[in-house]
Amino acid sequence: MMNALLKILFWTLVCYAAYCVFLFFMQRQILFPRSLIPSPPQPQGGLSGIEEIWLDTPAGKVEAWFLPPDRKHSSRPAPAVIFGHGNGELIDYWPQSFKRFTEIGIGLLLVEYPGYGRSAGSPSQKSITDAFIAAYDVLAARKDTDSARIIFFGRSLGGAAVCALTAHRPSAALVLMSAFTRVRAFTSRYLAPGFLVRDPFDNLAAVQNYQTPVLIMHGRNDTIIPYSHGQALYRASRRGKLVTYHAGHNDCPPDWSIFWQDIEIFLHDIGIISAFSGS
Repeated sequence: MMNALLKILFWTLVCYAAYCVFLFFMQRQILFPRSLIPSPPQPQGGLSGIEEIWLDTPAGKVEAWFLPPDRKHSSRPAPAVIFGHGNGELIDYWPQSFKRFTEIGIGLLLVEYPGYGRSAGSPSQKSITDAFIAAYDVLAARKDTDSARIIFFGRSLGGAAVCALTAHRPSAALVLMSAFTRVRAFTSRYLAPGFLVRDPFDNLAAVQNYQTPVLIMHGRNDTIIPYSHGQALYRASRRGKLVTYHAGHNDCPPDWSIFWQDIEIFLHDIGIISAFSGS
């Protein structure tokens, strides 16, 4: 009887070890499902006036798009947003949705991930951080950008990209939409030990160390990255604000007009923009 139990325990451990090895090598396909992303229907998001930028990174050339601010607001250097998208998206998806930034006098830099879309390389925490550092340096060096008013904005995985950037470059504010605390928080879903994680993306630690204002936006009904992650990030922030939407993950925000009101109020309150349009 004892020998039978030992055999069962032994083969259970062998199977679990094999499962962990499988997860170790497959985790980047789970975290970065780039092969499942459909090609965008239109080049450059269907908008004119987009400036295509190719960033030099250790992983190779990485694409970024810059949408210049509407100059009717001022001829002086303008604030700018550097944006990181979700893991199942491309920069092509966002120009239309985020055109409002340019209308209120803020430049917008959409940064692709290595290995996504038309960009070279493979995605990882290091390669993504390298790409965002290169993107920041290009943005901050522009004559039409006020480098003291650069905002980091990330959605879902993009929150991890910009949180990692905070350790390397300064910013005037941090906006996190549907972001997670850290990758290791999800290992229990896969019954795996945390030490197997190759790309930890510890957003919670980044927010704890972040000195300037933080806006957390999260859907209460999010089942992919639960609302508790947004709450934890808010509690960890020194100068945080939490905005809750009645939404899930991929339908957040549920109302873009309310979203833009929340964004403009936040940027006005911290002095990035001088007027709130209320529209």
